[in-house]
Amino acid sequence: SAAGLTYPWGANVPQSGETILIANSVRWARIPMPGSLGHINSWLLDDDGGVAPVDTGMLLAECSDAWKALFAGDLAQTPITRIVCTHLHPDHIGLAGWLAKRFDAPILMTRAEWMTARYMIADVREEQPDEVTVMQRGSGWDDEAIEMSRSSGWGRMGRMVFRLPYGYQRLQDGQILHFGPHQWRIVVGSGHSPEHACLLNEQDGVLISGDQVLPRISSNVSSHSGEPDADPLGEWLASIDRLMELPSDLLVCPAHGEPFHGLHIRLAALRDEHLERLDAVAKALVEPKRVVDCFSLLFRREIGDAQLGMATGEALAHLRYLAERGHVRRETRDGGRWWHAT
Repeated sequence: SAAGLTYPWGANVPQSGETILIANSVRWARIPMPGSLGHINSWLLDDDGGVAPVDTGMLLAECSDAWKALFAGDLAQTPITRIVCTHLHPDHIGLAGWLAKRFDAPILMTRAEWMTARYMIADVREEQPDEVTVMQRGSGWDDEAIEMSRSSGWGRMGRMVFRLPYGYQRLQDGQILHFGPHQWRIVVGSGHSPEHACLLNEQDGVLISGDQVLPRISSNVSSHSGEPDADPLGEWLASIDRLMELPSDLLVCPAHGEPFHGLHIRLAALRDEHLERLDAVAKALVEPKRVVDCFSLLFRREIGDAQLGMATGEALAHLRYLAERGHVRRETRDGGRWWHAT
């Protein structure tokens, strides 16, 4: 590609009910979803007595129908032995509970991802938390945008995730898992989510990267009002440095997009893009700015109502990174508005 990556399968992607063998004991299934992403990849690892899928899709008929087509197609008479979830986002865990119930199979996740998912699903309050409103006002949202957010409700994650079982099996960084005769090592990253698990098969040269490394888009790295003093972008960049220590010739199997070669090229591009944005923001902050004033420095497209929340979180993460390192300070004035300056 123009970005220096190689896609061994080109535009060939799995169709409904179909899997593609992409490595020794690794099959590729694609679960369609609505929205701009359009799909999530599920990587099926041959296991003793069946297969273990990595990531599942959302609690939507479109996603469950895709699994039913697989069970009538290439996975006919093939049990699910275990369900691995790279992280907590609904497109990755939404049908984990459904598959676990259907096949009496355990769910494997890191502790931070499992516990965070459980508390987010359990938060069923109807009103938006005050901390969220403070963050929105501080970031420069106008009253109309805040009211639109408040009126849309809260606690929506539970609607996108099938009920999870009470227990799970914990994944830890460096842990070796055996799927059939093959060994997979857990490699944990952070920034996009608290404790994101990637799976590395060193013998066959395969990395299942989830959302930690995507070929064409950069994963959202956001600050949240639930942990306002965190430094997610710092964690993200540190995770890139760590993944750079892996072999450069791995076949990378991402959650979205196609499997590719060029891990180090992609990691360097992701790192450099964020560093360039940080430089642009720092230079612009010789004049005080609100979070919303930084959108044009960070994003190449117009930010509308649908993208306002994610754009705010990502802009806050960049400002937090600069503040954590002493480059930027924040003042509160104008009725709760935050102004950032070098």
